[in-house]
Amino acid sequence: MSSEIFQSIVLGAVQGITEFFPISSTAHLVLIPWIFGWHGVTESMSFDIALHAGTLIALLIYFFKDWLDILLSKHKLLIYLIVATIPAAIAGKLLDKFVEETLRSPLVIAASLVVVGVFMTYVERVGAKQKSVQDMDMYDSILVGISQAIAIIPGVSRSGITISTAMMLNQKREEAARFSFLMSAPVVAGAVLLHGLKILHGESAGFDLGVFLCGVIASFISGLLAIKFLITFFKKYSLRTFVYYRFALAGVIVLLLWLKL
Repeated sequence: MSSEIFQSIVLGAVQGITEFFPISSTAHLVLIPWIFGWHGVTESMSFDIALHAGTLIALLIYFFKDWLDILLSKHKLLIYLIVATIPAAIAGKLLDKFVEETLRSPLVIAASLVVVGVFMTYVERVGAKQKSVQDMDMYDSILVGISQAIAIIPGVSRSGITISTAMMLNQKREEAARFSFLMSAPVVAGAVLLHGLKILHGESAGFDLGVFLCGVIASFISGLLAIKFLITFFKKYSLRTFVYYRFALAGVIVLLLWLKL
C-alpha cells in the first residue's frame, strides 16, 4: 500500500466521523496532514471535497425514506430546507477561494473551535427544546441557514453550529441533528459538483483517481456509522462531550504552534 493510499483511507475515515460529529471535519483534514507532515494530493481542497462525496452518499442512503417523504408529501419542510441551503450556497460560491487561500490555518481553526464550543455550551443551558422538525417555521430555517454559511470557516463545524442554532430556537437535540443532517445534503452536493467540474476541466492539480476513490469509500462507511450513532446519542446525551474535545484540540493546536516557533 502506497503512503498516499494510506493517508487517503485515514483521512476518509476521519472525514466520515467528523463531518457529523460537531468537531469540524475541515479542521481535522487540515490539521492531520499539518501534524504528520503529509504533503501532496491528500492535502488539497479538491481531495477534501471528494471525501465529502462519500459522506453525501451516506446521507442519501441513511435518510432515503425521509427524503422520499419530503419530496412526495412534506412540501413545507422541503421549502424550509431549500431556504436554509441558500446562505451556504452563496457563501460557498463567493468565498470558496478566500477560505482555501487564507483561512485554512491552525490558528484560525483553534479560535473557531473555542468560539463555537462556547456557543454550544450556552445553548445547552437555555431554551425549552421541545420543538420537532415539523414545528419549524421560515424564521427558523433562515437562521439555521445563516449559521450553516458561517460553517465555511474551518474549525466552526457545520453540524456543530447548525445543531446549536436549531437548539437555540428550542428544537429538541435529536430533531436539530436530523434537520442539520438533512439540510447539509444539498450544500455538500453543490460543493462536490462544483469541484468535480473543476477536476474534469483540469483545473485541479494532482488528481489521482485511486487515491480519491479510497478516501471516498472510507468516508462513506465511517459517515454512515457516525450518523446512526449520533441520532441515537443525541436522544440521551448533550453536546458537552464534544465541547470538551473542541477545547482540548484547540489547546493542542496552540501548543504545537508554540513549539514550532
